[in-house]
Amino acid sequence: MTTTATRSDPGRSRAAIAAKTLRTDRWWFPPLITFVGLSAWVIYATVRVFMHKWYFIEEHHYLTPFYSPCLTDRCVEGSALFGTPLPSFWLLPEAALTLPFLLLFRLTCYYYRKAYYRAFWLSPPACAVPDAHEKYTGETRFPLIFQNLHRYAFYAAGIISVINTWDAIIAFRSGDEFGFGLGNVILVGNVVMLWAYTLSCHSCRHIAGGRLKHFSKHPVRYRFWTFVSKLNARHMLLAWITLGTLALTDFYIMALAAGWWPDLRFIN
Repeated sequence: MTTTATRSDPGRSRAAIAAKTLRTDRWWFPPLITFVGLSAWVIYATVRVFMHKWYFIEEHHYLTPFYSPCLTDRCVEGSALFGTPLPSFWLLPEAALTLPFLLLFRLTCYYYRKAYYRAFWLSPPACAVPDAHEKYTGETRFPLIFQNLHRYAFYAAGIISVINTWDAIIAFRSGDEFGFGLGNVILVGNVVMLWAYTLSCHSCRHIAGGRLKHFSKHPVRYRFWTFVSKLNARHMLLAWITLGTLALTDFYIMALAAGWWPDLRFIN
């Protein structure tokens, strides 16, 4: 007996599905939330990167990660720790040498691939739901072949995380004295989450122990691999958390620089 959802096909060993999907749950909801969330973050980050203002608090040395390291000759005094080798062209972000690598690291991340393949490309939008494209060639052709650069983008992301860590450390200097405020809490929290996300990367896990044949002969690497593996299980969660901490850090520093409210200081 056949139903309205299936039809017999003597050339197949199993029934062909006539309906687009037999799923009755709200399978479209997760891709929709992902689409809205990622779109909102990309719009916010793009606007902020090209505002070219409200990114540095000289008194406490708060520098938003969206502008770190600041490298154009438009950088305000005290914000450019590595000099200003780039011109102040308005289409050139202050952190023009690092933002492309961070973007590459996120775009090629295994979780983000799943996220935008489903939410933006609908390839496929969900399990047991047809692909929106006629054919699938995998990551073997342009532009998806560049997904293989993820392991190299990981190294760049690690270097950038070191720079963000240094920004968080020197922010404890208020003038010539030690200082501590809410901005420090936010900067440090963001750096911790960024390191957790970076280290939870699949490439990091492979580097830690992917080629080892005998863990017993490499106890240090085994322990690090075990630590990274635990983080890797939370890679999706950390991917979203870091989007939130990045936006929060940038917004808080923007608010301080714009004079919307003062920093809550605990010491100095």
